[in-house]
Amino acid sequence: MDCGCSNFRSSSLLHQWRSPHPLLSSKLTFLRVKPLNMAKHGRVVTRACGSDETSSVNGFNITPNTLFMQEAIGAEYGEGFETFRPDGPLKIDVDFLNDRLQEGFLQRIRYAMKPDEAYGLIFSFDNVVADTRALKLNAWKQLAAEEGKEIPKEADVQGQMLYAGADHLLLWDETQTELARLALRFSQLYYDNLLRLSKPMEGLKEWLEAVYTARIPCAVVSSLDRRNMVKALERMGLEKYFQAIVTEEDGMDSIAHRFLSAAMKLDRKPSKCVVFEDEPRGITAAHNCTMMAVGLIGTHPAYDLVQADLAVASFNELSVINLRRLFANRGSTFMDLQKQIIEKSPPKRKLTIDTIF
Repeated sequence: MDCGCSNFRSSSLLHQWRSPHPLLSSKLTFLRVKPLNMAKHGRVVTRACGSDETSSVNGFNITPNTLFMQEAIGAEYGEGFETFRPDGPLKIDVDFLNDRLQEGFLQRIRYAMKPDEAYGLIFSFDNVVADTRALKLNAWKQLAAEEGKEIPKEADVQGQMLYAGADHLLLWDETQTELARLALRFSQLYYDNLLRLSKPMEGLKEWLEAVYTARIPCAVVSSLDRRNMVKALERMGLEKYFQAIVTEEDGMDSIAHRFLSAAMKLDRKPSKCVVFEDEPRGITAAHNCTMMAVGLIGTHPAYDLVQADLAVASFNELSVINLRRLFANRGSTFMDLQKQIIEKSPPKRKLTIDTIF
């Protein structure tokens, strides 16, 4: 898609950031996108290129700003998000969900007989359900070939391109007027690669089949739009395993809010949910929501995932009994709300004449 936008002032969106890596200083430049108010600046790149709402390639909506922005962790103090009801806005936070999603009498009886059904599993789409890091790297290589440039072969430099933060945009000593065109083209290449995605992460389908047999509900969260997310799951043959999907249309502005929204859709308390993540930030968000976290080693080494409650190299290492042990270590109700017991001291006995004599 040709994008000639002479009046697009990219300097208002980005400021230059130079990497200390010697190879980067000679060939490459990293630009950090300033955080934008999505309600105010949504789809600013595509609109600058002459599109009213979104551009598309092969049926995929192109939203390049979601590829270059790093989501906030969220729920640092247990705060949640606001939703609307016929009687007015409703604030939903961690304590609210843990309190309102308490099991009823019949549910408690069922969960006593089948405890595994009380849990809810939440999967991050990127690098947990599908290997999107390979898609992004291929998109960088395609963009470099089109521009007649090269990308470094060093693993640490490529790690910065893919994992240092989604708000880093790679350019080759270009003027900032080229930013919108390169950003949009990179998004087109990334979504075009996503169309060919047909294989989930190793061992994931077997793991989902095991929890599906145990009747444990699952949800998947992503910044993709719902239509493209459903199509990706269908191509991988995973659509029947997920009872809930949290996508861009849900309007969540942080990682923790996506997890809380998934817990609501699964009708499970956050304290009874297990998040599967590959990023330390996602693990922190899960703990902020009182959820357990299983770290998938690969995108980050094991020592970066030490805060996870369990770290595995592959889904093949997991069994349903692992879920029980996650909660059994601290008791099944260790995250439940507890009333603080205030000990009252006995009243002091008043001295009278009768007690003296």
